[in-house]
Amino acid sequence: MKPLSQTEKRNFVFIVVLLLTAAFSIPGKAAVWVSGPNTVNQAGIYGTKGTAGSNNVPGARQEGVSWIDTNDRLWLFGGWGFDINGIDGALNDLWRFDGKNWTWVSGANVVNQYGFYGSKGIQSLFNVPGARYDSVSWIDESQNLWLFGGSNDDGDLFSDLWKYNGNYWIWISGPNAVDQNGVYGTKGIPSGSNIPGARWGSISWIDLNGNFWLFGGYGRDGFGNTGNLNDLWKYNGTNWTWMSGSNAINQSGIYGTKGIPAPTNVPGAREKSISWIDQSGNLWLFGGRVVRIGISIDFLNDLWKFNGTNWTWVSGPNVIDQNGVYGTKGVAAGTNMPGARGWSISWIDIHDNFWLFGGWGYDANGSGGELNDLWKYDGTNWTWANGSNVRNQTGVYGTKGVFAATNIPGGRDSSISWIDSSGNLWLFGGYGWDGTAQKTYSDLWKFLPCQMTGDFNGDCIVDFEDFSIFATHWLEQGFPR
Repeated sequence: MKPLSQTEKRNFVFIVVLLLTAAFSIPGKAAVWVSGPNTVNQAGIYGTKGTAGSNNVPGARQEGVSWIDTNDRLWLFGGWGFDINGIDGALNDLWRFDGKNWTWVSGANVVNQYGFYGSKGIQSLFNVPGARYDSVSWIDESQNLWLFGGSNDDGDLFSDLWKYNGNYWIWISGPNAVDQNGVYGTKGIPSGSNIPGARWGSISWIDLNGNFWLFGGYGRDGFGNTGNLNDLWKYNGTNWTWMSGSNAINQSGIYGTKGIPAPTNVPGAREKSISWIDQSGNLWLFGGRVVRIGISIDFLNDLWKFNGTNWTWVSGPNVIDQNGVYGTKGVAAGTNMPGARGWSISWIDIHDNFWLFGGWGYDANGSGGELNDLWKYDGTNWTWANGSNVRNQTGVYGTKGVFAATNIPGGRDSSISWIDSSGNLWLFGGYGWDGTAQKTYSDLWKFLPCQMTGDFNGDCIVDFEDFSIFATHWLEQGFPR
């Protein structure tokens, strides 16, 4: 190898200094305010059904559900929020965002509407799910939108399964009545008579084979009792299968040994957890809320993984209501841990890192409230990447559509989120802190890649992994450009 030139030596030293300095001053992913108002409790502007409009925007809401299609269009259904008249309640409106404008696609522009089921399995222009919030959703390989369960304005719970094929809603399975018990059948055996009980606040996944998975929530067990659930279900497109957990409410977790899978391990009953699936097809679960009627409302920050057969307790405590341990912003550490929380949003980036934003939970001081902290989990350690380690922060909006490193949504829970084909997170609305009280939002945000100097692997962290990539590339090919 020929000796280094003076220019090459200067470049090498410059990058080394840059990487070592930047590793301790990481802004994390940056947010852009894309659409909607920066004010709270706004009525929806619906326009004409089926027609995109620059003035259209869904009303402020929380606890809706979302999908994203292969054209990177964002879909939003229902939730609890404000209709065209500024009246709040349960919604059943379906919206689409094409990157510039919103379109009101289906459903009513007023709150608390009943559903029209038609005949099971038969599409109809008149079919539509009733108004609801805190449902779960999936999107299949054919770009059909799927919707399960939720709660209406009266607190009744649903266990109906719907499909939207781009033109029509189709009632697929489950009852058209509320507050129905679960029919569990035999664990591990699919059956046409099986159906999860009516519930809200569950979490969901889609595995590598296109199966839908559903865990827990607050609802009806197999014996007609209502409470927190820890049952795990799989839907193969035809039948439901009870896979894990109990068919009775309010079960405690069986943690076993941290890091060791076991057939007896199972997360405790909970609602409002956070879920994601990794590139290997493992299902992940973080935190959530435990409601013991007449006793207490508590939050968790345990992390679990399900490999298709067994649960593994991966990290976090097996006790309730723990503070966040933030460490230094941008620096991963084995002691770091988001505080106990629920109603957060999450996504996976192209490097299989898990990202977590906000929710209602406990900050670094042990105070409960609306959070706007952004975290990354790399499979081993947590990193506090952006936002505050103190509850109830107001948002920094900047200028609509203009990037700024200081932009960040305010503390909030129950937002709606999407992940586009570039791995960017989108966030809409939620219930948060406006500086005086908790209110409902209708703002749309996009978290952009950092595009940081020295971030060669694109994970928004400049660290020794980036230095290794740089050094290898530089020695083999010269300074990377």
